[in-house]
Amino acid sequence: MLNDRALLRKQLDSRRIAAAPLDTIILDSMGHEKLGVLGVIPARLASTRLPRKILRTIARRPMLAWVYEAALACPQLNSLVVATDSEEIASLCRDNNWRCQLTSPDLASGTDRVHAVSQIIDAEIYVNIQGDEPLLKPEHLTALLRPFAEQHVEVSTLKVACTAANIHNPNAVKVVTAADGRALYFSRATIPYNRDCSPAQYWKHIGLYAYRKSALQRFPTLPHSTLEYTEKLEQLRFLENNITLYVEPTNHDTIGVDTEEDLKLVESILLQR
Repeated sequence: MLNDRALLRKQLDSRRIAAAPLDTIILDSMGHEKLGVLGVIPARLASTRLPRKILRTIARRPMLAWVYEAALACPQLNSLVVATDSEEIASLCRDNNWRCQLTSPDLASGTDRVHAVSQIIDAEIYVNIQGDEPLLKPEHLTALLRPFAEQHVEVSTLKVACTAANIHNPNAVKVVTAADGRALYFSRATIPYNRDCSPAQYWKHIGLYAYRKSALQRFPTLPHSTLEYTEKLEQLRFLENNITLYVEPTNHDTIGVDTEEDLKLVESILLQR
């Protein structure tokens, strides 16, 4: 016999399935729900450069609130979950009725945390939404999912035109792509190198990712790559193991919060909204 909490959860799930567009809910052979697109916000409390940044207050609200509500407004996401190793973050989620999944504190990266969620919640596509991007817009996620109209696309990410101030900034990762949008390389260095100082286009990488489940399942099995360690960029593990990333342009820049200066800058922007 179902207890009250289990019965309520079953009723809410039934309502959500009934209200969803027909093409967003898939039932497997056992009748279990399989989502089309699941957004996952990896939220780790420990942070080297800015401790506890996910819970820091920005413009009178926790940073995570800005990220969660922007992601929730994206119509392409069928569901959204916070993946965390912190009971304190989980408590914030419960207080705000945000879906949350506790994951191991031993996971090395946000992608590993998204992979852990994929072992519990089934979906066709998983969207990795950085918890320290309070300037996130729903339009970012819409652009991120656009390449998946093509069945051969396994992983996508974003780029935005690089400002002059960021061209030589190692904290602003640059990306170069082929004509069809395939990522050729990501680097903290200034790429492409402008030998003759002629007019050049530089693109800043925005660290949001979407994966088909098959590609996400491969990630933990891939050997850590030399380039990944050298640049400290986990997306290079995909490239070095022959998994193509498609890079979609966006007009909306973001500021990942890693320092007190970043936090103050982002707060000044959000207070003007």
